[in-house]
Amino acid sequence: MADSSSTTTTATDQTKLSIRERAALNQAELTMRHLDENNGYGDGDGSVRDFFTLFKSLRQYKAVTIATPIFVAFEAIFEVLIPTLMAFLIDDGLSKHNITNVWMWGGILLAVSIASLLFGIFAGRFAARAATGLSRNLRHDLFEKVQGFSFTNIDRFSSGSLVTRLTTDVTNVQNSFQMLIRVAFRAPLMVIFAWFFTYRTSPSISMVYLILIPIVGAALIWLSMSVHPIFIRVFRIYDRLNSNVEEDLAGVRVVKSFTREDYEDTKFKYVSQAIYHFFVKAEMRLTFFNPILTGSIYVAMLTLSWMAAHQIVASGNRSEYGLTTGDLTSLITYTMQILMAMMMISFVFIMIIISRASASRIAAVLNEESTVTTPDNPLTEVADGSIKFKDVSFRYSESSEKEVLSHIDIDIPSGSTVGIVGGTGSAKSSLVQLIPRLYDATDGSVRVGGRDVRNYDLDVLRNEVGMVLQKNILFTGTIAENLRWGNPNATDEEIRHAAHLACADEFIEQFPDGYDSHVEQGGANFSGGQRQRLCIARALLKKPKVLILDDSTSAVDTKTDASIRNAFAKEIPDTTKIIIAQRISSVEHADQIIVMNEGKILDHGTHEQLMQTCEEYRSIAQSQSKGGAIDE
Repeated sequence: MADSSSTTTTATDQTKLSIRERAALNQAELTMRHLDENNGYGDGDGSVRDFFTLFKSLRQYKAVTIATPIFVAFEAIFEVLIPTLMAFLIDDGLSKHNITNVWMWGGILLAVSIASLLFGIFAGRFAARAATGLSRNLRHDLFEKVQGFSFTNIDRFSSGSLVTRLTTDVTNVQNSFQMLIRVAFRAPLMVIFAWFFTYRTSPSISMVYLILIPIVGAALIWLSMSVHPIFIRVFRIYDRLNSNVEEDLAGVRVVKSFTREDYEDTKFKYVSQAIYHFFVKAEMRLTFFNPILTGSIYVAMLTLSWMAAHQIVASGNRSEYGLTTGDLTSLITYTMQILMAMMMISFVFIMIIISRASASRIAAVLNEESTVTTPDNPLTEVADGSIKFKDVSFRYSESSEKEVLSHIDIDIPSGSTVGIVGGTGSAKSSLVQLIPRLYDATDGSVRVGGRDVRNYDLDVLRNEVGMVLQKNILFTGTIAENLRWGNPNATDEEIRHAAHLACADEFIEQFPDGYDSHVEQGGANFSGGQRQRLCIARALLKKPKVLILDDSTSAVDTKTDASIRNAFAKEIPDTTKIIIAQRISSVEHADQIIVMNEGKILDHGTHEQLMQTCEEYRSIAQSQSKGGAIDE
């Protein structure tokens, strides 16, 4: 990439790095190169439509949003009146030594100042409520939208990117929106009103501002076109940074066990350095605007002083061609108001440039349509646990060159037990994830209870399909709270029964607090086997018509595995059970065993049949049998 040299070390510097540091640096450079080659899914185009998408989240805060500019307008009007009132105070009061006029104009000036202050206070309060309310609704809407995403949608964005959008991007939009509805309204009004009073005092001097404003506007347009792409890239690197942090925290035990702290620290340092580099690059371009604006202010002040001096000399009193002392004072004040307003406009414009990238990224999530949705007039009841795959093929994305599943045909009767075996990467998990519509088949159809899964209400279908994934996740809370994810209304007796079926009760009852024992984040205070059994119990509480165990007993011993299978056979005989396993002993008693290889069904049948007809299955079984003999 064009700027990668500034974010990485030179060849000479690399020779000084350790092997770990060099590997981490190479990984960081690959990340940067990937960001260059891939524009980043869901970055948006920064159009006005993206801002309108975000404004839909205002909802109950529309009233305070509308009220803010109204109060801002009155604040600006009263503030702009102050220099004119001061001119009257000077010319009609102080210059003429008229105490009555001094008190009169002084009182009016004080009242106007107080009014401007009060309107400003209300405007600030309403702006704060509107901005924080918008950010609250945006976070809720984003989180709710993500909850409705299919795995395909989540894969497109990545978890790190979604975290950045929910935090950094929303904060940027909040700050920008607060300035937009207050400062962005106030500053133009100040320019217009102040210029009107300047024109009323001296038409020739007021023309100076009409020359300077286009210059400042051109500079702002250049900044927008130049800096926006940089901020888009910065936030994409933020996504990668968050992903690194997420990976390190989730795998902290692996990092420490392999003593890879230095490697991860170096990798993080270089990604962080990339953020630093691009922020500096953007800020350097933004600094060019300060000299332009400052120069405009000095030109305006010098021009004003020169023109005003000539007009004051022309006449000591107010006339068609001259200025009074009060007029000069008001003109200087109006000049400062106009130029300060232009500075505020520039500051708001810069904030909008930064938030434009964030707004686009947020809008991309809000506008994303889930690839898995509930149809119109959906089916609300699953008849039974029968499953049928009819010529099913599947790709993770349309751009994928290779199919993950190819022409799958399976017929599983309701209440039967089916085992699925195969080597790593044979698409066993992808196959079962089509049943509850975590993904949708690319071609063909998947039927549950005799009906296409795409015709069901999503909640109804997933409530009837209990699934225990390979990666067993528990949430912070108690054991009972985690188990009630399967059924929020489950009684204590139902919880204990489900735990008994999953052989989890034997270790739960050993805890001092039993089912009220605390679960740390991710279930870190439980072993892998314990987490698996708790997740199985959680799925059983749904009382599903289909139960899918995706290699969910790999961490339990063979005796416990057998006990769980026996409990299933006795307690839930009408539930269709699909067991993905690496151990042949976990599936050898199944009614049907499916052998998969590279996304296709290699063979299927009972254990005895496959031992006779399928070389792959027989090889796996014999190798495990020999391994078992050696272990014994």
